[in-house]
Order: sequence, then C-alpha cells, then structure tokens
Amino acid sequence: MTPADKSKIDATPGMAFERPIRELEAQLQELEELSKGTELDISSEIEALRKRLDEAIESTYKDIGAWEGVNVARHRDRPVASDYISGLFDDFVELHGDKMFGDDPAIVTGFATLEGRRFMLVGHRKGRTTKERLECNFGCAHPEGYRKALRKMRLAAKLGLPIVTLINTPGAYPGIGAEERGQAAAIAENILAMFSLRTPILTIVIGEGGSGGALGIGVGDRVLMMQYAYYSVISPEGCAAILWKDGERTPDAAEALRLTAGDLTELGLIDGTIPEPLGGAHRDRKMAFENLGRAIVERLDELCAIPLDELVRQRREKYRKIGWIEGRFPEVE
Repeated sequence: MTPADKSKIDATPGMAFERPIRELEAQLQELEELSKGTELDISSEIEALRKRLDEAIESTYKDIGAWEGVNVARHRDRPVASDYISGLFDDFVELHGDKMFGDDPAIVTGFATLEGRRFMLVGHRKGRTTKERLECNFGCAHPEGYRKALRKMRLAAKLGLPIVTLINTPGAYPGIGAEERGQAAAIAENILAMFSLRTPILTIVIGEGGSGGALGIGVGDRVLMMQYAYYSVISPEGCAAILWKDGERTPDAAEALRLTAGDLTELGLIDGTIPEPLGGAHRDRKMAFENLGRAIVERLDELCAIPLDELVRQRREKYRKIGWIEGRFPEVE
C-alpha cells in the first residue's frame, strides 16, 4: 500500500480499532476497480481478499470492549429512527406537536404498521445529514418533545394500540431554554405516566441510550437493545470527567459503567438483545432491519396476549425489582 493510500485511510472517518478492516476494504475496492479496467482474471485474488476481510471483521468484533461498542453505537452510518421508518415499516403517518409550545424534531411520533401489526411509534430522531442533525440537536430532545411523546402515547392507549419506542440519544437537550420550559418535569411526568398506560409498551435502544433523555420514553413492559447499542446513566466522557477529571480515562469509564447489552442483560436491566450483522448494523442494513422487525413482531404478539390489568401489574413489579436481588442490592466492584 502506497503512502498516499495510507493517508487516505487515515483521513477516512471511522473508528480507530477498525483501521485494519478499513485497510483491507481499501485494498478490495482497489482490486475491484482494477478488474473492471483490465482483461486479466483476478477474481481469485478478490475472493481471497474478501475472505480475509470477513475474518478480520469477525476477529475484531469477537471480543469488542465497552468503549469500542460505544463508538459503534455512534457510527455516523448506523441506521437511525428515520431509516427504520422508511426501510422497515409498511406505512407511517407522522403526528406533530405538543399543543403547548411547538413541535420538537428530535422526537418523532406517529402510527406505524409492521406485518399487519398497527402501533404507535415514538422515537428519538437524530437526522442523517449535517443539516438534519443540527435541526434535531443530534437527538437531544426539548421538553416539548417529551410532552409530544406523552400525548401520542396516551392517544395510543385510548385507541387500544401498543406502543413501540426507539431510543437513540446522548441525553436530553441541556440548554437554558429547555430548563426554563421544564425539562426535568417533562421527563419525570413521562416516566410516571408510562407506568400506568393501559397498553403494551415495547422499548428498544437502537444506538445511544443516554441518561434521563432515554428514560423519558424508556419505561416499557419489555426493554431490548441492539447488540452494539449502549444504555447508561451518563456518557463515558462525562463519567471520566467527573470521577477522574481526565478525558483519557473514558475507556475505563465505559467499562466501569457496565453499559453494554451483555452487561445489562446480566444485571437484569433489559430483557433481551437484538443481534446485529457482523461488524455492526451499518455494514448490513437489510439484516439489521430484518432482525429488529422480527423482534418487534415477536414481542408485540407476546405482550398483546397479556390482559391489561396483569400487564400493568407486571410492568410496575418489573421496575420495583430492578437492582434488588433476594432482599439485597447486588455488590458493585
């Protein structure tokens, strides 16, 4: 590989731990372009390189660490709520506004259908382009976004529709205006109300699950996570800044927070993990959509079969028991 090729790889946005993978991808792309402009048969070389690439991805992701997982959850090409809406659901009718202040683009709500199941979709919207991300505050919702979400969830309960929430936010918007309009109260009201909604609630963390911003639409009968998503009371960067006042300790903070799907399943904080394609959802969107869709259908069918009184009772009992094991809280190292 020439120095120019190496500099091109270094300039390519991506994750540091994926550098060997990106190098192989660049070599594969170069060979494929060469094969189009020559009569030489290099198909065997291309196939061998593809095999090396698959092996590199598998070995890299086999024992991925918590901090690397956080980076995958934040990958710029990772599917977001708008991608699932357009690529997975059969139809979607968006509903706007909180009838108090405005329509927060960081929260998307509306009627959706998947394999004949009709439900209310509530999710964080990050946006795909730079312009969209700025408009959505990178998925950081204002209080009017949470109030919009609650209005639509109450509408779903009134209509007898289940609720599916897609969580993907680093946290609620921390600006002065949001605080003046009651950010903390809006999130607290959502959490309290979701315990009593008489309809099934399925919550799925598809990327980042940060702090109260995630919990504002995160109380559910079943809580699932995509394999490389994370769910935490604080970001690893914030934790490192508070505990050690050292940004270089961010990977240590990620490990200590126990924020991966595997950790949270072991702690009993979530109910299951949705597998992702090899190397993350951004590498094979079609498979990611299929896996998420299958999980939604299976869990909605399971929850809709439970009588509403029993469903609400189980939901409250579920959260009362979190962190409490046989009459004691689990020890934390």
